[in-house]
Amino acid sequence: MTMSDIAIEAVGLRRTYETRTGWLRPRRLAIEAVRGVSFQVGRGELFGLLGPNGAGKTTTIKMLNTLLLPTAGRASVLGHDVARDPMGVRRRIGYVFGGDKGLYERLSALDNLRYFAELYGVGPREQRTRIPEMLEAVGLRGRENERVEGYSRGMRQKLHIARGLLHRPEVLFLDEPTIGVDPVAARELRAMVAGLAADGITVILTTHYMAEADELCDRIAVISDGVIEAEGTPAQLKDRVRKLDVMEIEVRETVGGDRLDALRALPGVERLSVETAGMADVLRVHVRPSDEVPGAVLAALAGVRTGRIATREPTLEDAYVAIIGRAGEAAQVPA
Repeated sequence: MTMSDIAIEAVGLRRTYETRTGWLRPRRLAIEAVRGVSFQVGRGELFGLLGPNGAGKTTTIKMLNTLLLPTAGRASVLGHDVARDPMGVRRRIGYVFGGDKGLYERLSALDNLRYFAELYGVGPREQRTRIPEMLEAVGLRGRENERVEGYSRGMRQKLHIARGLLHRPEVLFLDEPTIGVDPVAARELRAMVAGLAADGITVILTTHYMAEADELCDRIAVISDGVIEAEGTPAQLKDRVRKLDVMEIEVRETVGGDRLDALRALPGVERLSVETAGMADVLRVHVRPSDEVPGAVLAALAGVRTGRIATREPTLEDAYVAIIGRAGEAAQVPA
């Protein structure tokens, strides 16, 4: 990737927070939220940043959009250094975050957009065309005179996106834009995000929904404990576990730790997780393809009441869980 093709570059980014602990004998602690993150995002690329809560995703995003200064390392957006030229960065980016904050509920959607257009330096003449364009683009045309306090979660998220695009940014940061949104609204938002990338806008997306990342992202970086653990296209990440099959076994009773340990110890079993799904648990067993291994797994569950049993190819979620799991295991190994 040549310099002219790069929209975002992070090199060795670090962010340390100082905090105090204790009451009678307070001590200062330094917590490293981001520990040497490096990656590049091409112009017009839709790049996903995935990781568990507390992994450093939002801290990384806030350093890239100038809301936080890096403790060490450097980053640039469209050639503008985030620390030395924050205004140059801010003029070229938009930031959309999930949740209800960031809008004025007593104002209408139209008044919200007018207010933010003023903040972004969009002139009155351009506002007269730009605001209706944005309302049309996000599907809020005809509802713009209603107060935001009466909007649904999905409508608020659409208004967030319209607000973030008012000043025609070249780079858009989307921090969990579909969180808490109903399935229909989430599908509309995903289509909107895909359209932004198709129009040439560089998008960085954080999300906890693996299917969303798989559908939308050109490339993905997985961050855990402040470190990038894996990076590549969704297909490349899935290839990490492609040599395994996934057995999903619905169990109608609690499976004890001794039996789970016995399952993990079976030849051909690479990983095992348990997920609660309604009134039952689902055992998700990653196994090496073999005619014998599935039978050995089911034999180890003899006497346990089971329901649906299925075997499938790994998904991006399986790859993500494997990457995060390996990172956690490595962190527990004494230095």
